[in-house]
Amino acid sequence: MLDDTIADLRRCALEATDASGYFPALYARMTDRVQRAVGEQRFGDPAQCALVERFARRFAGWYTRPRGGTPPIPRCWQATWDVAGDDRLLIVQHLLLGINAHVNHDLGQVVVELVDEGHALEEIRPGFEAVNTILAETYPLVLSDLGRVSRWVGTAAAWGGGALFNFSLRAARDQAWRLATRLSTLDADARRREIEVLDDVVSGVAFVVAEPGWPATWIVAVARRFEDDDARQVSRALLGPLLGAGG
Repeated sequence: MLDDTIADLRRCALEATDASGYFPALYARMTDRVQRAVGEQRFGDPAQCALVERFARRFAGWYTRPRGGTPPIPRCWQATWDVAGDDRLLIVQHLLLGINAHVNHDLGQVVVELVDEGHALEEIRPGFEAVNTILAETYPLVLSDLGRVSRWVGTAAAWGGGALFNFSLRAARDQAWRLATRLSTLDADARRREIEVLDDVVSGVAFVVAEPGWPATWIVAVARRFEDDDARQVSRALLGPLLGAGG
């Protein structure tokens, strides 16, 4: 079961005093939905469900280890945490920074870890794809809770922001799969060089998310006025029904 993983993510969210708590709150919600789907055997036979659960636990470790200070700490994650205290950024920018690092940098490498342990890519792919459906189902629930602390997101979703987000996330996951396929064919040295370049690219994306330039900067400043300034309250809102879990 993923109870311990969800508890770790929830703790990261609640212990944070700045925006670094936003992503683990969202991540805890997503992982909880995956656990429910595993319990309902939505990923197929018991062996496939067990593999998805193992994948989810391993994937979360790529966040919780560097977050706890265990090296190596990817530059893209450090770039995310470096701006966690910047109250000029929108809540959604902080969330996108976490998603950028975890999906664009970490996800493909988790697939490769499982391949190195003897799992075939075609064995991993069904669960990997099914998670896209779980994420799409979770998004409206998180959006509703986010609307309590960011009063412009409902309007953005009505204008198609939700569909764009889901499309972007799916595109990022597709790219992560292509990365995993490529990395799995490389030797250790070539793989290490590829990952170094990847970290540079994902760190560059983080900079663009945090500093989008004009006129986006003006739009962000206006939208930020309609958001809650209490970072802890935002993290609690994003946890939604998981807020009361574990006491």
